[in-house]
Amino acid sequence: MTRTSLAAVRPTRREFLQAAGSVTTMALTIGFEWLGPSRRAAAAGASPAVFAPNAFLRIGADGSVTVIAKHVEMGQGAYTGIATVLAEELDADWAHVRVESAPANVKLYANSAFGMQGTGGSSAMANSWSQLREAGAKGRAMLLTAAAKDWKVPVTELTTEKGVVFHAGSKRKAGYGSLTAKAAALPVPDKVTLKDPKDFKLIGRHVPRVDVPAKVDGTAVFTLDVALPGMLVALLKRPPLFGATVKSFDPTAASAVPGVVKVVQVPHGVAVVARSFWAAKQGRDALVVDWDDTHAEKRSSSEMMNEYRHLAEQPALSARKVGDAVPAIKNAAHTVSASYEFPYLAHAPMEPLDAVVKLTATSCEIWAGDQFQTVDQANAAKTAGLDPQHVSINTLYAGGSFGRRANVGSDYIVEAVSIAKAYGADGTPIKLQWTREDDIHGGLYRPMYFHKLEAGLNEKKELIAWRHVIVGQSIMAGGPFEVMVKNGIDPTSVEGAATIAYEIPNIDVELSTTRSAVPVLWWRVVGSSHTTFAVEAFIDEVAHAAGKDPFAFRRDLLGHEPRMKAVLELAADKAGWSAPLPKGKGRGIAVGEAFNTYVAQVAEVTVDDAGRVTVDRVVCAVDCGIPINPDVIAAQMEGGIGFGLGAVLYGAITLKNGRVEQDNFNNYRVLRINEMPKVEVHIVPSAEAPTGVGEPGVAPIGPAVANAIFAATGTRVHLLPFPKSSKA
Repeated sequence: MTRTSLAAVRPTRREFLQAAGSVTTMALTIGFEWLGPSRRAAAAGASPAVFAPNAFLRIGADGSVTVIAKHVEMGQGAYTGIATVLAEELDADWAHVRVESAPANVKLYANSAFGMQGTGGSSAMANSWSQLREAGAKGRAMLLTAAAKDWKVPVTELTTEKGVVFHAGSKRKAGYGSLTAKAAALPVPDKVTLKDPKDFKLIGRHVPRVDVPAKVDGTAVFTLDVALPGMLVALLKRPPLFGATVKSFDPTAASAVPGVVKVVQVPHGVAVVARSFWAAKQGRDALVVDWDDTHAEKRSSSEMMNEYRHLAEQPALSARKVGDAVPAIKNAAHTVSASYEFPYLAHAPMEPLDAVVKLTATSCEIWAGDQFQTVDQANAAKTAGLDPQHVSINTLYAGGSFGRRANVGSDYIVEAVSIAKAYGADGTPIKLQWTREDDIHGGLYRPMYFHKLEAGLNEKKELIAWRHVIVGQSIMAGGPFEVMVKNGIDPTSVEGAATIAYEIPNIDVELSTTRSAVPVLWWRVVGSSHTTFAVEAFIDEVAHAAGKDPFAFRRDLLGHEPRMKAVLELAADKAGWSAPLPKGKGRGIAVGEAFNTYVAQVAEVTVDDAGRVTVDRVVCAVDCGIPINPDVIAAQMEGGIGFGLGAVLYGAITLKNGRVEQDNFNNYRVLRINEMPKVEVHIVPSAEAPTGVGEPGVAPIGPAVANAIFAATGTRVHLLPFPKSSKA
């Protein structure tokens, strides 16, 4: 589909989660009147011609509407969604709407789902919905009041449309810009009436994305684009084994490289600081470091997976128990069993990690595509030896993340600050740049997992028992989010499995958590990136064993889940589920829920005589509540499908004697544009509050394709990435 935009972004030189409150000790009060006791609409220090009724809205005398976004724009369309919600209630002219990133300020810009400022868990729209509607509605109410006072007419006689106030009786009208000074002198109302959804003019309709023009013409500012006077570039040499540390280093050869300014040791390794990226790269290549690998991970992936298989046969902790699955399976008329193996996965965003830091003895200023502002601000302050209030963060566009830029250790931010500190904290701007190889080798992967499943059918071939054992690392253990681990169960390890939607009388879901020095992190759609595959691939195997149609089998088990059942039926209908396919082609279906969004997908594949798989078509149905921006929703489903396809066809980080074997996109493949299937996205109309779309589209695509491969070949996929993948 074609997408356009007419947003205004300032020109530049280039013309999860409820426990996050534990990350910070400060008490949070998430209110709406953030501008002080006077509750006046002009912010302190702002021009009187600027109307700023709250922390999210600013209207200039020229009629420009600036929406302040507390969420980072990393390609997921957050800026457009945020602006749409506020502009709808404001009755703004979309052509005059622009978006700015909010500063790091947890009191003003906390994510209500996290208790801190940050983006993730597909929460941007869900946690902003009521807040931004109210922000826009209060601004509109004050503009109406200003016009009513000026014209001496009842406010009830006034209407607004596209940034203009109208009085039908006198045929007077005034643009919002002309009312800013008068509106800024008014108190902010306590309560406002929000629009009835039937009156929406922007929400639910196509509006051009606000970030596209700048990204097309090169004026969008990413961290890679930042060039401050006197700025130096740093590259960090990190241990080749996870868990290793610096024993000693010799800077002689690195220091001799032209352009290298300084070589410094920091907690994460040894940094080469230079006048350019290339000088820093050559200096790092020449650097000699002796590593202490006493506590490092030295196993290979195959050894680790063997341990996982063994643990799957041992007693584990219960994540969900309904009835008594073990004896029910033992006594069942028919049984089915399967296991699935999932490798470590890198996030591999298009823009590798980077940050610019300007550090002095009294202040720290950061430029980054920042995803966890509160956490990063606190960790940067601790590293620099400053109070958090003396750390400012300029959040820029991020060239993707998929969770990587949101980590509780703030690794790339802390690295940049520690390098600036070791350099001398003299105010010299230093840009830390990760290379693609650094990114692939850098850890914080989606964990490796092993899943073992068993099911029991009665004489009527009805599913009566389900047992699911999961083995893998916890992403919550050992950090501030460990409070989320309850009775030894990391909920992100079992989500999508312990929350299985199918109505089965006996369910047993168990977890065995492993430990390794390999650092792990959430990855797009978190636990559902592997649990949904296991559940949806196995339910297909059970349906086949029962002699039933995979779609009908699922539908019959979802009578108590109307929203999930609805997307399943919609996807099947739009895909022509029952239509025959020629030999060598297959059709598979899968459904899942993540972050309160329901997604079903039907994949059609072709498998040639050599076993090579081509994914031809994907039909996707999504229920994400009120669809704020249908085009953004479709884009995120398409993007999630492409991202998920790349992972199941190619994605794998493997270790050999503890060392990562992959280096770049040559051996950590992502989906190529010629491999992207035709995608059709169908959005379920809804009056429910909006939920997230950035991640849920990833979950069903893998099992849908795996099930389609079985339909075409009669062979099941139990090992990821698929042993035989699509043509290169």
